[in-house]
This record gives sequence, C-alpha cells and structure tokens, in this order.
Amino acid sequence: MNAQADFRSDTVTKPSAGMRRAMAAAEVGDAVYDDDPTTNRLESMTAEILGKEAGLFFPSATQANLGGLMAHCGRGDEFIVGQKAHAYRDEGGGAAVLGSIQPQPLPNEPDGIIDLDAITAAVKPDDFHNPVTRLLALENTFSGHPLPEDYLRDATELARGHGLATHLDGARLMNAAVATGTSPAAIAEHFDSVSLCLSKGLGAPVGALLLGPKQLIDRAKRIRKTLGGGMRQTGVIAAAGISALEHNVTRLGEDHDRASRLAEVFRGFPELGAGEAHTNMVFMSPREVDMDAFTAFLADRGIIVGGGYGTLRWVTHLDIDDEAIERVGEACREYFTRA
Repeated sequence: MNAQADFRSDTVTKPSAGMRRAMAAAEVGDAVYDDDPTTNRLESMTAEILGKEAGLFFPSATQANLGGLMAHCGRGDEFIVGQKAHAYRDEGGGAAVLGSIQPQPLPNEPDGIIDLDAITAAVKPDDFHNPVTRLLALENTFSGHPLPEDYLRDATELARGHGLATHLDGARLMNAAVATGTSPAAIAEHFDSVSLCLSKGLGAPVGALLLGPKQLIDRAKRIRKTLGGGMRQTGVIAAAGISALEHNVTRLGEDHDRASRLAEVFRGFPELGAGEAHTNMVFMSPREVDMDAFTAFLADRGIIVGGGYGTLRWVTHLDIDDEAIERVGEACREYFTRA
C-alpha cells in the first residue's frame, strides 16, 4: 500500500534528512543564560528577515502569541481580535486565563479581514467603566487567505490613530509572502510585533518566534519564563528552524500549486462544496454527502483529512507530493461512481 497521505495540517511534516543532520550537529549552550549560539543565530536571522529589532524563540506559536499579547497588555486591558482568529478561538483562552486580558472579538469576513468601521466602534472611550483597549491583533494567512497589503496598511494605521499597538499572528506569514510576491519584512513592517511558526509549512518539528522592538522582546522574555517557556539547550531545535528558513520558504509555492490542483480536482464533484485555494488550503462544505462515510472511505485508502464546524480542510505541505493529489482524485471518482 502507498504511504499515508496526511492532509490534516502542514504541522504533520517530518524533518528531512538534512534538517536532522543540522539538528545533530548544532552547537548548543544554555539558552536561559543567552548562551546558546544556535538559538541566538535563529533569533537574529529571523529578526533580520522580518525587519525587526529583536527576536525570541518560543516552544510554540501559541505561546509566542500569548507572550506578545501579554507584553503589550496589562491585567484588565483589552485586545481587538477576529471572532474566528486562532489567538481567540484556538489557543485555550490563554489571553484571558493567563494574561487577564479581555478579548474583544469582531466578525471576520470570509477573507479574514475585520471591517474597519467595526474596529473603530470597538475601541473603548476613556472611561473608568471600560477596559482600556490596547491592541489590534490580526492573523495572516487567515484560513489560507493572505490579507491584502492595502488592508494591512489601513487597519494598522487606524489602530495607531487610536493609540493602539498592533500584533500579527504570522503563523503562516511565509505562505502569505510567497503567495503575494511580497517580502516577509514588507508584511511585518505594519505591525509592532509578529509571531512566526516554524512547524507550519516550514517543516521544523517544533518552535516559533516573537519579533519586535528590543524593549518589547525583553518584556516578553520575562513573560516566557513565567509561562514555562524558558528552555536550555535549544540549539538542537533552533537548528531545525534555521534549516527551515534557509531551505523551505521559496518551496512553499509548490504547496500552493498542489492545493490549486486539488481544488481543480474537487470542482469535478460539486456536491463536495469545495472552494478555491489561495495558498496551501482547500476548504469544503459537502452538500448531501455523509461526511463520516466519505472520510472513512478516504482513510481506508490512506488519505487523511481533518475538519470541524461542518467543513473539511485539506492542507498541502512538503510531505504531500503529486502522487498524493492523484490518489485523492481517484478516490473521489471511485466514491461518487459507486453503484
């Protein structure tokens, strides 16, 4: 039987042989004392790539986002965020639970943007009855959609006009940069702080970074320690991040191309209700299709897909090849032509 084709997420990738060699050869020290040269190199090179003053390595993007939120906001402060944003819906409520920060969620449009008038209306007046609105947090990409450059400019300028700081959940920032032909720094320049995940699409097994001004990163370092994110010989995993940034950014275009081909396959089966691919994701909302039966049929053929909220999400990544796309097409034809 062919190897399993796992479309659940771009986090399921395995480190390449070259990445494993880099990890094994990494020079290490104690990162809590800032003595790990490989981690220091990862932080400085990522800050340079994104045009920021400093960077800080975290175990996960969830913790990097939380570190950023807590560095910007104090207890009882508020941040504006999308109703469907990962930092609001999929990170365990950490901002409220651990940071005592109140989220002010606003509706996301299908492409991930938040209406500018809604942002303006959500900024609280200077009244002791209200929490202090401190921060606007956006996400890029959002459900596979790169946020438009003009929207990033307009939204962050609006925020600054109201005295707010800005944070970008850039878990798939590199996908957005490749898809739009924009440099990562050009996207990041709109924001005071940016998180970047190394294990989504880039192929590293673990790790994320928070980038921003040195003063903010120094605050985040203290917060990281409080959150239990201070690690020791992190060069072993930082080396994987360096390898990912050096070798796996430009190839993201291959994932986008395969996602587009996957969407084209699904267009032949309108009952699947599949949308277009904007980066490396295809979402479908099947109509009059037994989703459990369909996904079980695929699983029997070594094709794994994830979903939730009535949709299925297909994610391409460096461990999905052309043969896997062909297998999906064959499985769909077999499923919908059964007697």
